Amino acid sequence: MMQLLRPIAFIDLETTGVNLSKDRIVELAIVKIMPDLSKITKRKLINPQMPIPAESSAIHGISDEMIKDAPSFKEVGNEVKQFLDNCDLGGYNSNRFDIPMLMEEFLRSEIEVDLSDRRMVDVQHIFYSMEPRTLTGAYKFFCEKEHNDAHGAEADINVTIEVLEAQLKKYEHLGTSIDSILGCIGEEKIVDYARRFSFDSTGNEVFNFGKFKGKPVADVLRTEPQYYDWMMKGDFPMHTKKKLTELFNRTLLKK
Repeated sequence: MMQLLRPIAFIDLETTGVNLSKDRIVELAIVKIMPDLSKITKRKLINPQMPIPAESSAIHGISDEMIKDAPSFKEVGNEVKQFLDNCDLGGYNSNRFDIPMLMEEFLRSEIEVDLSDRRMVDVQHIFYSMEPRTLTGAYKFFCEKEHNDAHGAEADINVTIEVLEAQLKKYEHLGTSIDSILGCIGEEKIVDYARRFSFDSTGNEVFNFGKFKGKPVADVLRTEPQYYDWMMKGDFPMHTKKKLTELFNRTLLKK
């Protein structure tokens, strides 16, 4: 079983799509495991204030009719923030989708959330490090069970927790603490959640896309400041733009 110094909140989202800058959350489920291993669950349907595409409804089963009377994220955002206070975070592919999407919703709602001191345990990362599969495959592989309610947010997150517990039993070298797990599989150092920036071997932020890929952000902003304007006007996630602005202001201060 896990050994926890503080709560860890496992998050799963259902959304209108997978575009961080355009799509919205329609269902949010969080299972918070306390240091005594008791669990507290929060689940909410959320009105995305945009039509849910038919192809997305076909995956998660949530229709426009089901969420027409649900609150918007802005209406529940502070409640969600408080529920996550002082929690490490976990999920399945959560580092690359659920947490970035959740942070976009917080930013759109002008709710300040700082995750810089949170540890993030992505069960998919453990799984892909050991036995590459999908969540349904992981459940069958580690737990010898069929996941018959895939793409229900609460069902998915409870399956994710079961998979993590089975992983800790199977791979004893992972240990049972957040520190030991991340020490074994590695902990990604993140600039922005959409990974448009990354760190180089010396710890400097570099572009992770486009014509300046691999080049230090500070150098590009110093020599071609118009690139900042292009990105700020472009179809980039809000968190990416926020980090870009922080880097741009830091570059100006060093002039």
